[in-house]
Amino acid sequence: MAAGDPTTRCILHADMDAFYASVEQRDRPELRGRPVAVGGAGTRGVVAAASYEAREYGVHSAMSSVEAKRLCPELIFVSGDMKRYAAESRRIFEIFRSYSPSVEGLSLDEAFLDLTGTQRLLGPAAEVGERLRREVREKTALPISVGIGPIKMVAKIASAAAKPDGLLEVPPDAVMGFLEPLSARKIWGVGPVAGERLEGFGYRTIGDLARADPATLRAHLGDWGESIGRLARGEDLREVEPHREAVSLSEENTFDRDVTDRGRLEATILTHAESVARRLRRQQVFARTVFLKWRLARRTKEGPRGYPARTRQLTLAEPTDDGEVIAQVAKSLLDDALVEPVRLLGVGVSGLVDEGGGAAQLSLFDGAEGASSGDPRSMQATPRKRQLNQALDALADKFGDDVVRRASQGEARHATLSGQWKRGGRDTDRPSEDEEGRD
Repeated sequence: MAAGDPTTRCILHADMDAFYASVEQRDRPELRGRPVAVGGAGTRGVVAAASYEAREYGVHSAMSSVEAKRLCPELIFVSGDMKRYAAESRRIFEIFRSYSPSVEGLSLDEAFLDLTGTQRLLGPAAEVGERLRREVREKTALPISVGIGPIKMVAKIASAAAKPDGLLEVPPDAVMGFLEPLSARKIWGVGPVAGERLEGFGYRTIGDLARADPATLRAHLGDWGESIGRLARGEDLREVEPHREAVSLSEENTFDRDVTDRGRLEATILTHAESVARRLRRQQVFARTVFLKWRLARRTKEGPRGYPARTRQLTLAEPTDDGEVIAQVAKSLLDDALVEPVRLLGVGVSGLVDEGGGAAQLSLFDGAEGASSGDPRSMQATPRKRQLNQALDALADKFGDDVVRRASQGEARHATLSGQWKRGGRDTDRPSEDEEGRD
């Protein structure tokens, strides 16, 4: 294998089994052995996690709650409690870090651990994995599955294959035999659309991709084709990154009913913009680009992705961490969104820069600089507004993000719980490590 001499590398992927649902079944004895779904039970609800009893009926994460109930009439919906799940996550990650200083969290319930070079100290990787699983079970009473391999992708696929509550190690000399018969959709990063595209070119298995000529893959799929070809051959140079930086921050919600009213959309934009801005300030970073995302109410195909998604973005003249600026830019992008009803709306930022490396120069005068020109790209927060933001952040850190709200903000209910770390979220609501539901 050619992954930078992967025989010297050992990566463990730990993934909690049906995390949210398992927590609920542990804490509520009446739910044990019964089909449980964590998520919204309404017509716009989405399953964030399904117990293994529910999975026997075909229920899975990201499925609409209506479809889940159709498949399993006895399904019990639980709304979920993110603070409780985050508390469990912190306990679990403390265990992870006792086995390796290099832990890369992917979400509240899964992480990569780099065990390279630890054999003399900790013992064989499989034994380490079993000790980790046993310690998690003893301290949290929750099941966890572990995959071990010489590269990240193999470890992640192996942990999925080990579910539920198991362990699978793939030695370096067994990687190709393990990967070849698997669907090409098992490659990390290949979603439904990309999977259909690969199959359209005849690449149904990872083996098909591994045997394909790199030039042909490039002709069919560009640079991405060559990249997944290398992954299919077991060539993965990605390291475990304990302090992986966020490249974007966003907030979004699905409405209870389709929305065309601009007032409600703008109120929701402001709510999301303030939340994103607060996360920027907690991380002490600024954003150069604001983007607006919405999903049309018109269904074009079956499945959770059957509603067309649209995005617009605008790059600012100066980076910002101010919610009002982000909201004004997002509202300027909203004009194209009103041609038909909207079911989902989101606001996000990208192009993040450190506070000392690209922050906007403060205006010498009060007033929203740039507002008078009518160009939202040139808006900046005034010194007085920055002082106000600091005061509001202090209140939010002490009493919660919703303690102070603008009168014009809207309520933004989420269709499902998120399994991702929200970078810049309150410390009490996320793992101690610096970030549509999965399980």
